[in-house]
Amino acid sequence: MLKKLLRKVMPAKAGKSKLHKTVIPFSQHGIREDMLSFAAEKVVRRLHEQGYEAYVVGGAVRDLLLGVEPKDFDVATNATPEEVHKIFRRSRIIGRRFQIVHVMVGPETIEVTTFRGGSNALQNAHGRIMKDNTYGSMEEDAQRRDFTCNALYYDPIRQEITDFHNGAADIAARRLVIIGAAAARYQEDPVRILRAVRLSGKLGFDVEAQTAAPIPECAGRLKHEPVARLFDEIMKILFSGHARDCLRRLNTLGVSDDIHPLLTALKTAEQPENRIITLALKNTDERLRQDKPVSVGFVLAAVLWPRLEQHWQHYRKHGMKPVPALTEAVNTMRDTVEKGWGVPQRFSATMREIWQLQPQFDNRLGARPHRLVAQARFRAAYDFLVLRTQTGEVPQELADWWTRFQHADDETRNQMSNTAPQNGDSADKPKRRRRKPRRKKAAAD
Repeated sequence: MLKKLLRKVMPAKAGKSKLHKTVIPFSQHGIREDMLSFAAEKVVRRLHEQGYEAYVVGGAVRDLLLGVEPKDFDVATNATPEEVHKIFRRSRIIGRRFQIVHVMVGPETIEVTTFRGGSNALQNAHGRIMKDNTYGSMEEDAQRRDFTCNALYYDPIRQEITDFHNGAADIAARRLVIIGAAAARYQEDPVRILRAVRLSGKLGFDVEAQTAAPIPECAGRLKHEPVARLFDEIMKILFSGHARDCLRRLNTLGVSDDIHPLLTALKTAEQPENRIITLALKNTDERLRQDKPVSVGFVLAAVLWPRLEQHWQHYRKHGMKPVPALTEAVNTMRDTVEKGWGVPQRFSATMREIWQLQPQFDNRLGARPHRLVAQARFRAAYDFLVLRTQTGEVPQELADWWTRFQHADDETRNQMSNTAPQNGDSADKPKRRRRKPRRKKAAAD
């Protein structure tokens, strides 16, 4: 209680410039308390009841102003992580670089952060913030956020939005503006460049000139980021529901090709020989907009297929049969994808299984098609075959045959597998052993 009392009565620290604070009433923003999730409203109200400040913050407020239903809700408060953890029994403190609290309410998890402080963050030689667990006021926290559209604080009890950076006006103008000097902010955290790509592509915002100007020069700093962190940000781009728009922003904003191999592959999606990437992203965008499930492993299999196919054709040209050649190509990719690209094993395993089943679709005679349909990854591999068909890589007749086969009854399947043409390389067919001619017994004397 003493800490809370001191926060209220102690004057603000001297020497820090004051931001212009705008309070937007309900009559202007129109966000009602019942537009929040039950969990977010409960967390905010509980923190208020315990004497703390608490606000719904960031992307959820932005989306509500845009008339979009938020996928998740974050809360900012002046309570420390330890104080938040003490209030909520079902909660845990996570993070080293930035400590946050995950509060579980039913099936939903609310991310609760403490207001960030000013200038005591630990930086490395490149200027990147390595550790930042200093706390401050809401005004200081607003100064530390990345873009003006993400620096809005909504109080569902008073039904007011607090805005320090004209973020509401930028949202209305569909404009992405970074807070502070752009080059310095990208130096602090280069991943903000990828967030600018994703937000501008997803929301259809124009990137303000001063926000965009340093990106080509600063993008090289992304190479010093942990690969796992880059992979997470790339996944957010891929599964934003607007992946193709985001990819166009990668090029227009001048993000270089050599940041991460996945980004390099994505930037080549418009090339005719890489059309499978464009088709996969289009299908993914459509499924996400319809709230249908998507497979990370499947999308990665499509994005990296052109590179894999290069290895596959290389080994085939050197005399290997299709199946062993593909296995060797997959092993070549595995050495880099899992070890150097930050792709979790659970995704790369699905990707490899989809790839390795592709040559099996050429085998339509006998028992092989029956065994293939029984494979756990058959459906994903079949969908991938259809994708390859759409690029012209695979004959349409082959995909049509498998479409009929998988939906047919047992009698029809047997008939199809007994009369099917064999499109695969003849080298894949098992060779019959020739019987040695029997020696004729010598005639008896």
